[in-house]
Amino acid sequence: MSIRHSVLHALLSSPEPTVAIDVASDHVAIVQLDWTKHGLMLTAHARAELPCGTVTPGVNDPNIPNPKSLTNAFRSVFDQLPRQPVRVAMTVPDNSAKVSLVRFKSVPDRTADLTQLIRWQVRKSAPFRLEDAQVSYIRGERSNASQQFIVALMRRDVVEAYEQACQTAGAHAGLIDLASFNLINLAMSCSVPNIEADWLFVHVAKEHCTFAIVRDKNLIFFRNRPIEDETNLPDLLHQTIMYYHDRLGGTRFTRAFLAGGVYFDGAGRRCDTLRRDLEVRLGVTVETIGLTIPRPVVKSTGGDASLLDSLAAPIGILLRNRVVTHNYA
Repeated sequence: MSIRHSVLHALLSSPEPTVAIDVASDHVAIVQLDWTKHGLMLTAHARAELPCGTVTPGVNDPNIPNPKSLTNAFRSVFDQLPRQPVRVAMTVPDNSAKVSLVRFKSVPDRTADLTQLIRWQVRKSAPFRLEDAQVSYIRGERSNASQQFIVALMRRDVVEAYEQACQTAGAHAGLIDLASFNLINLAMSCSVPNIEADWLFVHVAKEHCTFAIVRDKNLIFFRNRPIEDETNLPDLLHQTIMYYHDRLGGTRFTRAFLAGGVYFDGAGRRCDTLRRDLEVRLGVTVETIGLTIPRPVVKSTGGDASLLDSLAAPIGILLRNRVVTHNYA
């Protein structure tokens, strides 16, 4: 990138937000980061529990039946920051959107033509009218023969509901993204070794789970499914591994990450069962995604695993355009 391009980008684009909030079905969690001469610092963090039924994520359902309760939770965590935020980034549950991976042998040069092609391709599998959807996409894996795109569809009224609840609390949510995308961002931004390999990400939320596979920095698999009961998690894992070997030409995962342990029972039994099953099947140590957070941030939280787990996605969205190492003091 030329110096001129970098300067113009800095002048013409708004500053990156330093505050991010994660919305789950049972809580909201907020984090504020600061980049100082000493490195990345955690300025503040907070969490507020949500009354049952406040947020009921679903790809084709109203996600916020009780917006007043969500707004109150936003105000509660905003009040615990040094000052009221004006702009925030937000991560929302994976099952509030439809994610598709599409591939084209020929990609149009014009952005408008590419957007139209992508919308045409995903229209057939969209669970709602595409005219009512917010469509976002990025380039993924490229081979000699084709280019893959990761496409996220979210009902526009659902996006607006999250935005409005935040706006009523006094802050503008200028960036909204899925939680699992930013758990992946977190690991990749923190310069974890062996990134040129196949990684498995497992994110377990309260009523649903996501399995994602990253190959050479590209997302090549993303599947979100409801958790019916404890027994279907191993089945979903088995299906993912079989698809990886049979359809994606995979041989072995070099890293595996687990997020969402806070949603298992108090003794952590289901979390331990899933972790052991993963480790036995994959032959690698399964790492907690929260522990990829840079050391100064981990130290600021006292190393609380549950807290780090809830802060991982909002930290990931703040680090999406940055590279952070673990080596500074």
